[in-house]
Amino acid sequence: MHIVIMGCGRVGASLASALEDLGHSVAVVDRDPAAFRRLGSGFTGRTVTGPGFDRATLLAAGVAEAGAFAAVSSGDNSNIIAARVAREIFGVENVAARVYDIRRAEIYERLGIPTVATVRWTTDQMLRRLVPSGAEPLWRHAGGSLELAELPVADSWFGRRVSEFQERTGVRVAFLTRLGEPMLPHSRTVLQDGDLVHVLMHSDRVAEVEAAALRGPKEDAR
Repeated sequence: MHIVIMGCGRVGASLASALEDLGHSVAVVDRDPAAFRRLGSGFTGRTVTGPGFDRATLLAAGVAEAGAFAAVSSGDNSNIIAARVAREIFGVENVAARVYDIRRAEIYERLGIPTVATVRWTTDQMLRRLVPSGAEPLWRHAGGSLELAELPVADSWFGRRVSEFQERTGVRVAFLTRLGEPMLPHSRTVLQDGDLVHVLMHSDRVAEVEAAALRGPKEDAR
């Protein structure tokens, strides 16, 4: 797939490298030609100098053939405008924009532009490490009905199957972090000491789910 990235800062350059490693063709757009130095000598894709929301610039980057577009410059307004141009003018199916302002991120999510709210994500991650109590959402649906959270669990869950944990808490285990690496569990996966449990749950059941996870299976036995 061909992918266009607007912004060649640290995030844009890292994203371009990761996508090339996955076998995709990549074009990177930036106003400053010196920014392309971050791509390194191994980058084989296109570099286009210009504003990322300019139609001629985007066409030069191959947006007409692109299957995805990422707007990760340092400007919220530029990212949103570029994302909307890619989606609405050129019909790019997969579009995402980095946004620093949390309020703007929520608004544009409702308008159908997927956003990554950098400040919100970093804040949530720091809270999880500094005050590891309670479920801190990693992602929340724009409508607020569903969220992904890292859930604190009682030690008595370790040695129990993921399927039992799901049944008793009423959540879906999205993934585990084990020894620093993410893993997708199946129904027979057994929770181990040190696992970080990331779950999908309804937002109106957070308190109930937390209580069930902290009670453990023995106290909740029927």
